[in-house]
Amino acid sequence: MGRDLTSLFDPASVAVVGASDDPAKYGHAVASQALRAPGRRPVHLVNRRGGTVLGRTAATSLSAIGEPVELVVVSVPGAGFEAAVDEALACGAKAIVAITAGFAEAGPAGLARQRAVADRVRAAGAVLVGPNCLGIADNTTELYLASDRFAPGGVALLSQSGNLALELQLRGEPYGLGFSRFVSLGNQADVTLVDLVEDCARHRATTAIAVYAEDFGDGRAFAAAAAAAGKPVVLLTAGRGSASARSAQSHTGALTTSADVVSAACRDAGIELVRTPREMTVVLAALAAGPRTAGRRTAVFTDGGGHGAVAADAAEDAGLDVPELGARTQERLRSVLWEQSSVGNPVDLAGMGEQRPLSYADTVGELLAGDEVDAVLMTGYFGGYAASDGGLGGGAAGGSVLAEGETRAAKEIVAHLAAVAKPLVVQSMYPRSASCRVLAEAGVPVFSATEDAARALAAVTGRVSSGRGGGAVPPLPPAAAPLRDPGYHAVRALLAEAGVPFPAAREVTDEAGLLAAAAEFEGPYVLKALHLLHKSDAGGVALRLADRAALLAAYREMRARLGAPAHSVEAMADLTDGIELIVGVNRDPRFGPVAMVGLGGVLTETLRDVAFALAPVPAGRAEELLRGLRSAALLDGVRGRPAVDVAAAAAVVERITAAAAAHPEIAELEVNPLLVRPDGALALDARAVLH
Repeated sequence: MGRDLTSLFDPASVAVVGASDDPAKYGHAVASQALRAPGRRPVHLVNRRGGTVLGRTAATSLSAIGEPVELVVVSVPGAGFEAAVDEALACGAKAIVAITAGFAEAGPAGLARQRAVADRVRAAGAVLVGPNCLGIADNTTELYLASDRFAPGGVALLSQSGNLALELQLRGEPYGLGFSRFVSLGNQADVTLVDLVEDCARHRATTAIAVYAEDFGDGRAFAAAAAAAGKPVVLLTAGRGSASARSAQSHTGALTTSADVVSAACRDAGIELVRTPREMTVVLAALAAGPRTAGRRTAVFTDGGGHGAVAADAAEDAGLDVPELGARTQERLRSVLWEQSSVGNPVDLAGMGEQRPLSYADTVGELLAGDEVDAVLMTGYFGGYAASDGGLGGGAAGGSVLAEGETRAAKEIVAHLAAVAKPLVVQSMYPRSASCRVLAEAGVPVFSATEDAARALAAVTGRVSSGRGGGAVPPLPPAAAPLRDPGYHAVRALLAEAGVPFPAAREVTDEAGLLAAAAEFEGPYVLKALHLLHKSDAGGVALRLADRAALLAAYREMRARLGAPAHSVEAMADLTDGIELIVGVNRDPRFGPVAMVGLGGVLTETLRDVAFALAPVPAGRAEELLRGLRSAALLDGVRGRPAVDVAAAAAVVERITAAAAAHPEIAELEVNPLLVRPDGALALDARAVLH
């Protein structure tokens, strides 16, 4: 069930320690907000000088209040922070919101102080948000303990930035977005992002969870909590570039995680990952609209060829499919449009809207009714007729007649949506017009930018109806006996035990051992110099050694040149019709084992055609990753080559990633290449790096 945060979001009483009449102090802003709902619960203001604050008598200490206080906000200078927390606990506080800064973000000494305080809070059975946070608010319980007001609504906003939270509120206002809760995460010394996501998932008034985070804490647990939330989770994070990573570290002491890892975790967990506050607002507006669909087949509907072409490109860039419509759907569209209209996809009115505004509604109705259409993106001039009549500028001639017809069309579009629950998103040159307001008030997202409309539609397609992304974070297997020897043959043995197939191989240290190994299996042979990280780059691999004489000659030359203490003699695999892949697992400090699969061999780092997922990776998911590579067409055979056994490769990926995930002492594990042929898959090389 997660931690009980009732005392944090619905306390019986509140005290603000550090309340002040000085507008420059944060204790003034929090105290002012706390007094907005004095009838809901007792609110006590504490200032060590006493007197009055905001016209109310201030207690000189928590003890002087004379009664227990369930939630205490601490906004005092750093030197007095520990004393304030200790007094709060002594007075029975069950929740503390720590505004005070100067802890983990200030360096090792601050981190030590932070940990000591968090230990005392947990030992007392209380919870602490922060330190270095900007407060919390809960519109559903009239708890206002942050400097800004948040319009009520269904979004729980969990943020490590106060200014970004304010921007999201401003951007959300035109779309009617409001907030159930706001929590400034701060340093997450006690209450973590995971705790808050789990609690917001249980909170009935919350319909979506928006997160801005620089430090995920336990990133894998965050992904698992988001996957299990049963509500959409939208994430904006920092650290994709080196400069933003430095910024995050400097002001929160955060450990940022690479963009590849975060993207992989979000895909696995069904989290909507966004890049900017604007994109987050767009996605939240779409999610608030209602209908969602598991399909991505999108009909682009326009009243001008230019808008249709641009919107089709934007839709495909956002991951939507814009297929040509089938003959039956085109026939139905022709029955409601005129001859010059285009009905392939994009569907273009070609000027019919000016003759008959209701053609907008008729076309939307036919598209929504089509079995081959999952969603509709309407783009272009719609709204312009009402705009010309309503003084919003730029509309076509025709005045009130066209405006009335367009508004009627908007109402009929709403009626079609009520009958067929499929996503419809609108881009309009006149989003504030009366007809667009009819759509917006009925829950249809309306945007001025084509790319916003496409991104919004992508957020509500490819999703199950409950709003979850259908994601699942793979559980970690039980830890296996630690790998002590990271040598080549020891790593091969570990993977072979997990079911990964390898060619026959023997480790040798002299010529006698070399010849004995060669006698155990037929050539051609492969010779590898061991204890080299990049054997091929150093000339430490010799292939296609036809017989023992060639093997011995290669051994003598390689040993003289490289001086390796040991070599591996292996049976040469049949490379005919094969594709070389790479499978690797790195252990991220926040998200645990993360798998990488892609095109392998000596050109791996040059081509960089790879995909990521949280490990272990089930075979079905592994096949999806392989099919999603840029070079995936190679797997199905090109230029006369046969298709390779992708299912066999996916099964080996599962075994490799499961083995790595079961060994927390392994920092990196890599098989490169994994040879995939029409008749199966074979690992040709492996290496591991221990922590």
